Amino acid sequence: MDDDYPAVEITEVDHFYGERQALSGVTFDVRPGEIFGLLGPNGGGKTTLFRIVSTLFDASSGCIRVFGMDTKSQSDRVRQQMGVVFQSFSLDKLLTVEENLKCQGRLYGLSGSDLQERIVDRLKKVGLQDRLKDRVGTLSGGMQRRVEIAKGLLHEPRLLLMDEPSTGLDPGARIDLWRYLKKLQLEEGTTLFLTTHLMEEAEKCDRLGILSQGKLVGLGSPSELKNEIGGEVVTLGIQHREGVSETIASALSTEVHVHNGGLRFEIPQAKDRIDEILKLLPEEPESIHIGKATLEDVFIHRTGHRFWEEEEPPA
Repeated sequence: MDDDYPAVEITEVDHFYGERQALSGVTFDVRPGEIFGLLGPNGGGKTTLFRIVSTLFDASSGCIRVFGMDTKSQSDRVRQQMGVVFQSFSLDKLLTVEENLKCQGRLYGLSGSDLQERIVDRLKKVGLQDRLKDRVGTLSGGMQRRVEIAKGLLHEPRLLLMDEPSTGLDPGARIDLWRYLKKLQLEEGTTLFLTTHLMEEAEKCDRLGILSQGKLVGLGSPSELKNEIGGEVVTLGIQHREGVSETIASALSTEVHVHNGGLRFEIPQAKDRIDEILKLLPEEPESIHIGKATLEDVFIHRTGHRFWEEEEPPA
């Protein structure tokens, strides 16, 4: 196992559920020691990819390696190198924190004083050393998520996979969670690979892959992705849009999209060009909004539609 390998290397991965294609030619890598986020709407394919990377099942085609090891032919060795925190809680709420972690440790062949020392150490890392004897069901949602992280880290993996880590957490618990994740990255050198549909969570990642309808449509740091917009984002609320899109697109050399009954486009120095924009309209707009690019704007720029327009209800 060579440290020069990517933590996760995904190459031309396709996956089908029957005739429905959930992933199409997905290719990217996760660098050792970084926090990598897989951003996309519900139903976009990120949970499918998460399950394949975590060795729950194999992709229909393509290759995935974890620190140079193939997830198909070397799955047992791969599992030793990764910890997994699923979206749904996996703790037994009737058992204590200690009992839950002991069950996990024994699955990895740990026992005795070594296991006990690791339990205490992992709980210290997530700030829950004083909750060792508490029943999990008495803990808040945020604390339970931190126990899940301690559980995933018990066998000292180099890679931690997290599926929608902030699910069910209130804003304060999300802040605490990210404080622990950053600490884990900086102090332990652990690589974190997470999925999310939350823009504010994606902003905290070192790099992002954006999935839409099973395809990778963006890759880079949050700032790199937003800088590709190349200007400010203008949103116009206007009643009569017939022909206006074409007029704006031609005059300002930009692409114009219809969203929520209004028009959206991107141009440099938009704040200084309000008069120029208004002269192109057949009527005074109901509203005009100018702002810096967000990750939502990047998604629209790459796909032509918003997150919620793609989201599917859970099966």
